[in-house]
Amino acid sequence: MTPLDLAGYLIAGLMTAVALWRMPAALWGDEEDRRRRALWGCYAGFAMALWTKTEAVRIGLNNSAVTDLAVLIKHYTATVAILAILSYIVAIYGSYPEEGAVPRHVRFARLVQKLAAKASVATLILLTVLFFTVVDRSEPSDRFVSDHAGEWGATLYMSVFYLYLGAASAVCAFQWALATLDARRRHLRIGLGMMTFAMFIGVGYTVSRTLFLWISVVDEPTEAFALRFDRITEAAQLVLFAFFALGASVPAFAAGERRARLWRAQIRLHALWYELMTAFPEQPFDPPASLARELTRFNVPADLRVDRWAADIADAVEKLRHYAPDGLLAAAERTAAAGPRSREGLADAYWIRAALLAKTSGAPAGSASPVAAQQATDQDGEVARLVRVAAAYRTVDEDRARAVLAAATADPAAPSRTTEKTA
Repeated sequence: MTPLDLAGYLIAGLMTAVALWRMPAALWGDEEDRRRRALWGCYAGFAMALWTKTEAVRIGLNNSAVTDLAVLIKHYTATVAILAILSYIVAIYGSYPEEGAVPRHVRFARLVQKLAAKASVATLILLTVLFFTVVDRSEPSDRFVSDHAGEWGATLYMSVFYLYLGAASAVCAFQWALATLDARRRHLRIGLGMMTFAMFIGVGYTVSRTLFLWISVVDEPTEAFALRFDRITEAAQLVLFAFFALGASVPAFAAGERRARLWRAQIRLHALWYELMTAFPEQPFDPPASLARELTRFNVPADLRVDRWAADIADAVEKLRHYAPDGLLAAAERTAAAGPRSREGLADAYWIRAALLAKTSGAPAGSASPVAAQQATDQDGEVARLVRVAAAYRTVDEDRARAVLAAATADPAAPSRTTEKTA
């Protein structure tokens, strides 16, 4: 097996893995989500086409009852995949109205997609007719282009397919280049850039192969040159599919990275949230459970659960203000600053631990005591802040919390609750 054949197996496996990964969302997702279905159809079609190019499948099909059957199946599946990818481009622009102010490139994409369905049917019919009439299939071929170089029938057959493939690649390259320039999110810009690069390779692949075939009709090349050209362009096509598969998966990888961050946030927040919800059992929607149980509640998305926990913690802190002595904030800040190394969120952690201790020790509820002002400007920032507080909270034991509470109660500068109520 040559390195090129081995690479063919790897790329076919990669495309198959991506198709299987996206299959559930395509088959069982929202019926209105045409974009996912179109992209999955493209992956599935190209995966099948790539498997027909692998050594074992290629040789087996080409030596079957229908000589060179691998070539015909490859072109059938690739044609369907191209139609799917053109549908995917149009689906991306689905938010624009059918009439009215629509950008020129969107109108162009819609026109191409309307023509693509008819062009696909015509291409499949013409390929079938040419394959069984003008292509010399007296002997099975291993490398179709190099084996048939100089034959006008195979050249005409491949030119029809390359015309369809090259036009689609050019449209995709143009549309995705525009989308790359407009993309604001970094991961989306990277993914679209990789897909655009892949389509430029596709244009070069089809143009070079078409020129090679027609030049070969006029001046037949040597067998060694034809085989070398075939292998070089095949290698370029494998690079194309690698960039295409990875580029279209980058946004999904970014979404997976976000889900991983949310899971880590749940793990880090759970101990703090659990203790606060145990102190105020009437607050959460469901009784607090162990970390393993909470993480396996698949009926609640991770982002919704983290947002809910952040709100629960904020509500519990608000309730704790009525049990904390008025000097607790100052005592917590002094204790955090006096440590060997200041830690972000440590003052809040001291305050929460000491306030919980005051409540569980039987302190009566009174007026709200001061609490540190929060600086987070959005929900993600608030979750990040609470994660830091939760990490510091794990370092505060009961003895330290009791010392902070005692310092707050004994602070002569702290206004008393009686004075505050009288005022």
